[in-house]
Amino acid sequence: MRRLARENLPCALAAAAMSATIAWLGLYGFAWTDYENEAKPAFDALIAGHVSEFLRLAPAYGGSLVERAPFALLPGLWGGGALAVYRMVALPCLAAAAVLGVWLCARIRGAGSSRLARAVALGVCVANPLTLRALELGHPEELLGASLCVAAVLLAARDRPLWAGALLGLAIANKEWALLAAGPVLLALPENGGHWRRRVACVAGAGAVSAAVLAPLALVSSGAFAAGTRALAVAPSAIFQPWQVWWFFGHHGPLVTGLFDAPKPGYRTAPAWALELSRPLILLTGILLAVALWLGRRRGARQAAVLSERTALLALALVLLLRCVLDTWDAVYYPLPFVFALLAWEVCAPEAASAGRRSQLERPPVLALSSTVLAWVSFQWLPAHGGSPDLQAAFFLAWTLPLAGALGLCLFAPATACGLLDAIHRRGPRRAPARGALSS
Repeated sequence: MRRLARENLPCALAAAAMSATIAWLGLYGFAWTDYENEAKPAFDALIAGHVSEFLRLAPAYGGSLVERAPFALLPGLWGGGALAVYRMVALPCLAAAAVLGVWLCARIRGAGSSRLARAVALGVCVANPLTLRALELGHPEELLGASLCVAAVLLAARDRPLWAGALLGLAIANKEWALLAAGPVLLALPENGGHWRRRVACVAGAGAVSAAVLAPLALVSSGAFAAGTRALAVAPSAIFQPWQVWWFFGHHGPLVTGLFDAPKPGYRTAPAWALELSRPLILLTGILLAVALWLGRRRGARQAAVLSERTALLALALVLLLRCVLDTWDAVYYPLPFVFALLAWEVCAPEAASAGRRSQLERPPVLALSSTVLAWVSFQWLPAHGGSPDLQAAFFLAWTLPLAGALGLCLFAPATACGLLDAIHRRGPRRAPARGALSS
């Protein structure tokens, strides 16, 4: 235990320093953010001792507020004000990303990764510029959900169904999009004896934990929470962002306005069918992907037992990327869960990959890093430098659709795709994986 702590101490200190820097840069104030409009009224009621009012005022992601409620009470110990509360409720989200980053670095260090690879992995996980924007916009809970989903897959692969289910339940209660991780988590569970009992235990754990968090919100019949739950299936408003596949089906008409009636020149008006179709299609895509992978694993069970963890992580990354592409609400912090899952897939290589010659672990996780850069350009750089909404949409689709296709090929046709992806990590050619493998 002491040796383990000593080995991980430098990484943990670096993660703490990165988290503190991101917090200092991003948590400077909550004025004009979603936190001020959505979360602050509920937390104010909680601090004043009105628990029922806290539950009633909770927004659509009220489960996240329930999970972080103890941190909202801590500033009362030293007389902290509203700004201290705002910063403290972001602390568990930053801590979750830091713990995940240290965990991934500890794993790849044991597999013989380079210092550069570990540094990049930790930076993508903890000091991501998308994280900074999530904090500035008042949505640190996206970090928490992303970290919980990836950790649930990793624990499931280590035959910890109850712990995996508990983390999945916390993620679902945090934000409903985490339902998309249910298939990959179940897929990651080992296929040896008693696999059905493992799946039942995982599902039961997830259901029990999410119900325990969400039950108080349901009991007080929170209007905002109920409306947000219905929004999981059908988008309730005309929010229509450029960074999704339906953008060019919209039409230019009267000037579109956003929050606080801010004008949005060049924005399109959404077709009603796109708003109604996007959310159900995201859920359907997640279900179909999980079913297809499960059927494929049935056909090649022996090889799949070895590759299930990476297959599940890749499936999680793909379904979370498709969530961004298909959701008409897509915002700058939406790609964070996808980037975390892609990072875990890149660094969690099978042991066979490091035998004999240089492993892909010796190279940085360039897919996760480049996806972060491309997302930043799409959501931040282009709008700030005068790029029209149509140009923003075209650029976003130009990299997300090919990447989704490549990840899908690597899941279902690895002999065709994995060599192309691995070429990013290796100079030399690699032997194509077996035809029946789901991933490499």
